[in-house]
Amino acid sequence: MKIKIFFLILIISIFLIPVLILLTQTISSRWIWPQLFPETISLRAINYMIHESSSLIKNLGSSFLYSIATVIFSFIITILPASVIARTDFTGKSVIETLFLLPVLLPSITFAMGIHFLFIYLNLTDTFAGVVLILTTFTYPYMLRALITGYNVIGNKYSKAAKNLGAGSINILLEIELPLILPSAIAGGSIVFLSAFSEYFLVFLIGGGAVASYSGYLFPFLLSTDRQTAALLSLIFLIIPIFLFFILDKTVLKYYRNRGMS
Repeated sequence: MKIKIFFLILIISIFLIPVLILLTQTISSRWIWPQLFPETISLRAINYMIHESSSLIKNLGSSFLYSIATVIFSFIITILPASVIARTDFTGKSVIETLFLLPVLLPSITFAMGIHFLFIYLNLTDTFAGVVLILTTFTYPYMLRALITGYNVIGNKYSKAAKNLGAGSINILLEIELPLILPSAIAGGSIVFLSAFSEYFLVFLIGGGAVASYSGYLFPFLLSTDRQTAALLSLIFLIIPIFLFFILDKTVLKYYRNRGMS
């Protein structure tokens, strides 16, 4: 029991200490090594956030929208392949599954430039749709892997029983399969969202600055000497996904309770 408490405290500390450092850095105008506490306190970063709130909201909103769109699109394009891969055995199945997972096995920069030229030809550069498409291309394997696992867990007995009772394919998908694989979809969607929300290079490459992104707004501050503002913006970057997952957890729990599944 004591060992469990020790490891719990250790894990919490690993995540909490960096956040406390960021909080302290946000209000410190001078904090140099090896001082344990900052010399002077300043609210300059907070004043900056207040004055630049419209720009912050614009970049946060854009990042949130294309990240959510990426999650939805990746779910749509992977649900059928995940079902087929999980429920059927055929020659070359492992090869095909590996090919589907290639985008996360290779560095994005290795073929992102080639895709960039293709997007220029298709007039998808500097567009919101282009950003969603490129992010989906490189993050959908997380959703695919999660859905395959979900389908493997639930099997096909529920679908067969519903089909024997006269249910159609659409009804089976909406009323039986989706509620059962929802936890897997949320797990995969969480990784897709975090990957899309934090992505800088692909958004900059395809968005070209025309599509606002919070990572693009934050990155110059991380490279500058303005650690105070960079710390505050990093905290905001951290808070948004945590708040979203908290709301999502409560919503999903309520959904299962309403259906009598919890």
